[in-house]
Amino acid sequence: MSDFPTTARVVIIGGGVVGTSTLYHLAKAGWKDCVLLEKNELTAGSTWHAAGNVPNFAGSWAIMNMQRYSAELYRTLGKDVDYPMNYHVTGSVRLAHTKERMQEFERVAGMGRYQGLQMDILTPDELKKYHPFMETHALAGGMWDPLDGDIDPAQLTQALAKGARDAGGHIERFCPIIGLDRDGDEWIVKTEKGDIRCEKVVNAAGYYAQRVGEMFKPFGGRTVPMVVMSHQYFLTEEIAEVAAWTKEKGHKLPIIRDVDVSYYLRQDKNGLNLGPYERNCKAHWVTPEDPMPQDFSFQLYPDDLERLEYYIEDAMERVPALGTAGIGRNINGPIPYAPDGLPMIGPMPGVKNAYECHSFTFGIAQGGGAGKVLSEWIMHGETELDMWAVDPRRYTDYTDHDHCLSKALETYGHEYAMHFPHHDWPAGRDKKLSPIDAKIRAQGGQMGAFNGWERANWFAKDGDDTSEESTQTWGREGPWKIRVQQEVEAVRDGVGVLDLPGFSRFKLNGEGAAEYLRTKIAGALPKAGRMTLGYFPDSRGRILTEMSIMRHGEDDFTLITAAIAQWHDFDVLNNDLPAGLSLTDHTTEYSTLIVTGLKAREAFEAMGTDADLASTWLSIQKATVAGTDCMLARVSFAGELGWEIHALNADIPALYDAVLAAGAQPFGMYALNSMRIEKGYRAWKGDLSTDYSLLEGGLERFVRLNKDQDFPGKAALQAEKQTGSKKMFVTLTVDAPYADAPYMSTIWNGDEVVGETTSGDWGFRINKSVALGVVNAELAEPGTELEVEIFGARCKAVVQPDQPLWDPENDRIRA
Repeated sequence: MSDFPTTARVVIIGGGVVGTSTLYHLAKAGWKDCVLLEKNELTAGSTWHAAGNVPNFAGSWAIMNMQRYSAELYRTLGKDVDYPMNYHVTGSVRLAHTKERMQEFERVAGMGRYQGLQMDILTPDELKKYHPFMETHALAGGMWDPLDGDIDPAQLTQALAKGARDAGGHIERFCPIIGLDRDGDEWIVKTEKGDIRCEKVVNAAGYYAQRVGEMFKPFGGRTVPMVVMSHQYFLTEEIAEVAAWTKEKGHKLPIIRDVDVSYYLRQDKNGLNLGPYERNCKAHWVTPEDPMPQDFSFQLYPDDLERLEYYIEDAMERVPALGTAGIGRNINGPIPYAPDGLPMIGPMPGVKNAYECHSFTFGIAQGGGAGKVLSEWIMHGETELDMWAVDPRRYTDYTDHDHCLSKALETYGHEYAMHFPHHDWPAGRDKKLSPIDAKIRAQGGQMGAFNGWERANWFAKDGDDTSEESTQTWGREGPWKIRVQQEVEAVRDGVGVLDLPGFSRFKLNGEGAAEYLRTKIAGALPKAGRMTLGYFPDSRGRILTEMSIMRHGEDDFTLITAAIAQWHDFDVLNNDLPAGLSLTDHTTEYSTLIVTGLKAREAFEAMGTDADLASTWLSIQKATVAGTDCMLARVSFAGELGWEIHALNADIPALYDAVLAAGAQPFGMYALNSMRIEKGYRAWKGDLSTDYSLLEGGLERFVRLNKDQDFPGKAALQAEKQTGSKKMFVTLTVDAPYADAPYMSTIWNGDEVVGETTSGDWGFRINKSVALGVVNAELAEPGTELEVEIFGARCKAVVQPDQPLWDPENDRIRA
């Protein structure tokens, strides 16, 4: 007991690779007075063996970066900390059964090249060169990753632990947490060995993270959105052919990942290890009849091999040697799943000085990078790279148990699924509905979920194919295309209406509110009765977030931001809110209709209103429309004449009926995205992220470096302004015959990678494919010819002048 720490800077609840990696990174950075509490022996989760750097979620830049860093860390960790480790870099082949999967591989390989990773696209014949025991029937091809491999989980955990201890970190084993308390700004972590006072706490409790999360509820926490799934894999007895090949070659076979059938197959000693992700999967500890035990350490679920029969049979046809040996051992253990299958790493929603690092479905592969990311959050309050994809605040109040369970089953059963741009996963839906949801669907609305809110992506007509199968394509062609074009044309030539529930909406008021905002944004505030875009930088001048700031009086504001940004942006405003100011969230009380198009003014006249329809762009006013009180904002993300109608939920049905009666045509999110990209309007966490500074993001007109107030990143932006930005935001027109540029498509200049796209879409008003992106500054000159890599094909792209492609003088929006 004499060595038990009673104070600490940070307490990490939970061990395993993720917890020890976090302690390791903190200690190596000089944060020596940090403590990790491990409930039992220090070990890794019992169900994971593979580590690699190929992302299991196509297009997830954050996951790819974490896995790349993990692989780099593990290759030298044993030597760095003087601890023996078995890390076999075997490489892996991913198998494709379809053209669409090969296109995904081309995309992943392109993203890898941008990070300095070489991943080769293979024909079926070439696959045999990498894995001699594999049959290649029914394959379209594959992808080779030379850096994939497997590692001993226990050795990895102990190596990280040794490195952490050597650098000054403390690990307390056999020390379960029994409660939490607060004393002022200090946390009191209660354990069976005594209390520990600390500044910051981390929930890294693995599949027990939800149970630990309940302890934070008295301090503003919520139920952690996760479910524990059952994952099985089995190990064969020794296979003579494999043993002989290994002895001859002196190394192990590469991993096979059949992502279309949904399993991995790797060598284990001189046998094979098969791990499927079966569609008929199972969750545990989700009903009162199957409660989570108090302690499940070193235990397993009963074998359930019947669930795996299809996958076993397929794998034996792919690698016949698998069927020549008996099953040596079956492993059926718990694995945590967040609704989207991605981990939660970052600030704990609603709780200051508390963090989360859990729900890892690929804990070994991501653990090294996760420790780096979380230590950055703890030490600096921001991360080197944008990690929104794994931020716990991406989930808000819609993630009830039903949602989490249905999504976990869907995600596990489609672990390697392709995430097509026009496909919406059906499980866990209809959690937040617009006041006119039924009417939107009756009009043919094809819905998508935005922070749990259902919105129409496009409107189908009788006879249109609205099946899920129709969306299984990377291309822009589909039954939606003609309808989206018609919706855009209706806005361009007449007037359209978009039902937009779920805007994140905050009210900020109190004496000093204006001055407080001036210290948070890089630019200026609007006058009363006006609105503007406010850009909130981080300490490096990078784009933390964007909010529409509506000013009603000297110190009276409404701030509106993206639906998905609700909890993130509330934190941005609330983290250092001065005493005396009031900040409240009204997201669920109001909704919005966008009424926009060439004839929008005539539509309001037809509805009847006391509003000043001659009010200028970016003005706001209280008004009565069709006999209903509301607020009108003279703004349009579509880039046309228009207003946003903001009203209480109860008033939206009457307003919508009036807008339709005035001749407006419904349009959806696909049409809005097409129109906003023609105007060069940025989207949050695509074009607007902490990977770019405000100057690199082309937002200099929203920056006032000479204003009296200091704001985060001001010095960094002043320095960048003097030296010049190394990268610049550009709009590109792209000769893309098949598909528009996805997020993070590689931009080439000859044989050199010079940037990346941040979003892309087809512009129906200009009849061209458009991409927004960031390139080396010297290539941002209008007229510069570059290439954008889209699913392996390099497409000619031309840098456009720094102005909208549609209505470059903004005459239409100011009409």
